[in-house]
Amino acid sequence: MTRRRGRASASPLEQRLEALDRARELGEGVVPGPAAEAALAVLERATSRRSLSPDHTVVGFFGATGSGKSSLFNAVTGRQLARAAATRPTTSRPLAAVSGSEGSAELLDWLGVDERHLLDEPEASARGGRARRKAAPGGVVLLDLPDFDSTEDSHREVVERLAGQVDLLVWVLDPQKYADAAVHHGFIRRFAGHGAVSVVVLNQSDRLAPGDREPVMDSLRRILDEDGVRPARILATSAVHGDGVGELRELIGQIADSRTAAGERLAADVLHAADLLADGGTGSQAEAPGREARARLGRELADAGSVGTVVAAVEKSYRLRAVAATGWPPTRWLRKLRPDPLRRLNLHRTDVAPEVNRTSLPAPGPAQRAQSDAAVRAYADAAAQGVPEAWRAAIRRSARASADRLPDAVDQAVAGVGTTAGKRSWWWTPASVLQWLVLAVAVAGALWLGGLAMLGYLQFDVPPAPAVEGFPVPTLLLLGGIVLGVAAALGAGLAGRLAARQRARSVRRRLEAAVDDVAARLVVEPVAAELTRYNDFRSALEAARAG
Repeated sequence: MTRRRGRASASPLEQRLEALDRARELGEGVVPGPAAEAALAVLERATSRRSLSPDHTVVGFFGATGSGKSSLFNAVTGRQLARAAATRPTTSRPLAAVSGSEGSAELLDWLGVDERHLLDEPEASARGGRARRKAAPGGVVLLDLPDFDSTEDSHREVVERLAGQVDLLVWVLDPQKYADAAVHHGFIRRFAGHGAVSVVVLNQSDRLAPGDREPVMDSLRRILDEDGVRPARILATSAVHGDGVGELRELIGQIADSRTAAGERLAADVLHAADLLADGGTGSQAEAPGREARARLGRELADAGSVGTVVAAVEKSYRLRAVAATGWPPTRWLRKLRPDPLRRLNLHRTDVAPEVNRTSLPAPGPAQRAQSDAAVRAYADAAAQGVPEAWRAAIRRSARASADRLPDAVDQAVAGVGTTAGKRSWWWTPASVLQWLVLAVAVAGALWLGGLAMLGYLQFDVPPAPAVEGFPVPTLLLLGGIVLGVAAALGAGLAGRLAARQRARSVRRRLEAAVDDVAARLVVEPVAAELTRYNDFRSALEAARAG
């Protein structure tokens, strides 16, 4: 894994490796496991390779049985190091020819290559013991590898492993099997993105008639183009006659002298790993749903949480208590016989902490749960517009992660608002005082008239009652008290109904705001966090692919 240095002087490759590591971490749990493992393998391989000799370019010779791979290896090195045969595999383990021994030992240990030959030392001739030496590219490690179509599993494992470690891939083909699907689909096509560090060699070109060589080379170019190998560097060689060997040796030497193959190989690995993490594409930049989508979520959750039932109960309770507090005193007690809806819903208590209070609303039924789930799913789908399916599923999971807590959280929010819905209104007291005063006037008139009637019944000399415009004052007090009491009761009732509607609207707004807070905490914020993670993942992949 790369170490994040976070400094401006980091090389482009370091920045891309850090971006790949960041994308891998951000995609944890979303991207497929093999893609994450491949990215981690690239990061670990990059850390190892960059800590080893930068002065050596590791060149691997890959080929099928009978392609002349080992013969070409010997021709390039100028020595008979590898055993060669035409019909059966002769290379059972990797063999290294090293030019420039300093620093190569640790590199070969990492490659897992035990058989090593130094090209810097002259080779004794079999005849006369005279030293002879052929020019070989400097600063390179040439590897002759087992055939990749070998029937031995251990051979294929070695080839697979080293194909992921070498800096330069040399694919050795022959005129008979250059178009073999097993060769292209099994190996070359898998490394199509590594065209910058690949060389395709058509060996044994001496077996082709002079007029067939160019058509075969053109055919090979077309096949490589179909494989996606771009740019494709193709050479024709003959290990037996030496045709093209010098050109191949010179090309390897130029690449080795540039000392860029290791970095280009890692850059191609990073790009390939980033493509695997993208899982077919990163989609567009994700944006949080707009205000309308969030408002719709809140409304649906409020409906599923029986907010309408609570609002209706608040309005009815207010009317009942308003009449009980401001109605005509002789009849207001009748209202107290009717049950208070807020008490039935356990929303009348103010001595309980809101965070532990709960309503007595029925538990959400299947229809309400379906409505709540549909609202959450719709919000998640709105948030996941334009993102790949794997991330869309992750966004849905984040939205539904707290789905089981939604009913209780909504009920708690409703209870917290509902406990304040039963408060008295300021005008109840003066209205009640007025009603009692009017009743007192009526009672005073009634007592006055009653007293006068009693005195008359007892044959007392009753003085005439004072009058106003011919109407006795006691009668005016009694009738006026009754009329004013009824009028005040009707006025208070009308005011109570209007105030009840206002209270219901106010409570609905507060309930919807409380439910919206629940939706924000349990749905909107987790979705927003997942969208941020996706956008950061997308940016990291773009940075890993840059260059």
